[in-house]
Amino acid sequence: GAMPEAPGSGNHVSQGAEDEDSSPRRSMWGLLAAGGLGAGLLAVHAVVTPFVMPALRRVCLPFVPATSAQVENVLRMLRGRKGALVDIGSGDGRIVIAAAKQGFKAVGYELNPWLVWYSRYRAWRDGVHENTKFYISDLWKVSFSHYTNVVIFGVPQMMPQLEKKLEEELQRNARVIACRFPFPCWIPDHTTGEGIDTVWAYDLKTS
Repeated sequence: GAMPEAPGSGNHVSQGAEDEDSSPRRSMWGLLAAGGLGAGLLAVHAVVTPFVMPALRRVCLPFVPATSAQVENVLRMLRGRKGALVDIGSGDGRIVIAAAKQGFKAVGYELNPWLVWYSRYRAWRDGVHENTKFYISDLWKVSFSHYTNVVIFGVPQMMPQLEKKLEEELQRNARVIACRFPFPCWIPDHTTGEGIDTVWAYDLKTS
């Protein structure tokens, strides 16, 4: 009569061989998929990180976009003012661009190159690139002596040292506009807004 199949022979052996052949293929495709996903996440991280992480400064100064209310309050403090304007830590350029639309020759200093390039693009897109300039620079290595309007979005840790620097460099007709945090010693001549949108203006001739 017919002999029974021995364990591990016949169809059972054939199925096992197929599993062994397909297993490396599945592993290879799994590795490729994981690698592709990892590369995609890395690319997104490389593009997004410079916009949300702090630039390398002596004091950690993260990029937090100005609100529309803050921009409007800054412009309110600039009414009737003349002369060149500088935004210290200009971020994505929105203050510089808004000031240029009001007729100012406006300059932004920002250490993060991604934000500087993006600011230049926005200025070109909004048609004010001829009245704006953006520089990749550490604020502590720049002299602001030829500006009569200075805007700063700072953090408390940097304000005392920046107050001293500006007092030494600026002319007596300069106005300094601080957003989010005031200077520790100067007494503001004008204040507008509330909460995080508060803006303080200091006239150097009185401060």
